[in-house]
Amino acid sequence: MIPPQSALTLSAPSAADASTTALSTIGSPTLWTWTIVGIVALFVLDFLITRRPHEVSMREAVGWSVFYIALPLGFGAWLWSVYGRVEGLEYLTGYLVEKSLSIDNLFVFILLLSGFLVPRELQQRVLLIGVAGALVLRAIFIAIGATLIAKFAITFLFFGLILLVTAVKVFRDARAEEDHDQDVSDMAVVRFIRRFFPVTDQYHGTKMRVREGGRWALTPLAVVTLTVLATDVMFAIDSVPAVYGITGDPYLVFVTNAFALLGLRALYFVLEGLLSKLVHLGYGLAVILAFIGVKLVLHWAHDVWPGVPTVPTLASLLVIVGVLAITTVTSLIASKRAQERAAIDA
Repeated sequence: MIPPQSALTLSAPSAADASTTALSTIGSPTLWTWTIVGIVALFVLDFLITRRPHEVSMREAVGWSVFYIALPLGFGAWLWSVYGRVEGLEYLTGYLVEKSLSIDNLFVFILLLSGFLVPRELQQRVLLIGVAGALVLRAIFIAIGATLIAKFAITFLFFGLILLVTAVKVFRDARAEEDHDQDVSDMAVVRFIRRFFPVTDQYHGTKMRVREGGRWALTPLAVVTLTVLATDVMFAIDSVPAVYGITGDPYLVFVTNAFALLGLRALYFVLEGLLSKLVHLGYGLAVILAFIGVKLVLHWAHDVWPGVPTVPTLASLLVIVGVLAITTVTSLIASKRAQERAAIDA
């Protein structure tokens, strides 16, 4: 067990350098090493599971989903016991935010997998590659964010504005049902790929490219995989500033992202049918992103004008849990009423 004394702390900036901000982290080299080794081991395990294409049963999906939810909760309990209440609350709140955003991302995955008519036995392979790509991209964004925060206090204002703009977009998307019915062939990344590379009409198992007509051509599996990886960039732009609004510790930012993404492959098959009933989830996420955006702006303003109040982590946790609970309940009620109206009309 790694004692709290191993936490690393960057020195606070001098009063003469108002453009920088203090940055502390519990992430000692040892803790980082074991965390990365554990994450890589879990990805290897997932790869071995998906190496032989097969249709995922509900029992298999539920079992792995329970494991990937219990694991981060257990890790959070360990963090709380070793490093204290503040770090434990920041981790739990950050994980909840990232898990909520990852569930929203499943809407996009459903759109892509259904739009490309991906065979069910290949869907988990696409999801695993997408999760791996998302984790790599978020690690890069986290490192960039930590560097910017350490050098420029105004980064909090920048991140806050990003989240406020994103919240407006998410709210508009939630109101526009046609956004979820977009033809995948109209997506910019798909048009780009088809413009420069030949693409076969049929899937060829797990192969990404095949030789056809005397030339190499991408398979639809390659196209949907590249499209998922492209959407990972947008997900990272939203999620990394969001969790930096909860904690400034790069280690906690990384580990909450990693645990939120791990198990997303299995969770997809559990929530595939339920997601269509969470009709108000987009509104809830818009509120959460806007709330965290305001929290970041207040954090920046507090650094400039100490009299400006900030939002405590516990208050953030309560707001996020409350918003998710309300939107879940209202979504289920709205879905039930829609089904009743459909039954009457029929």
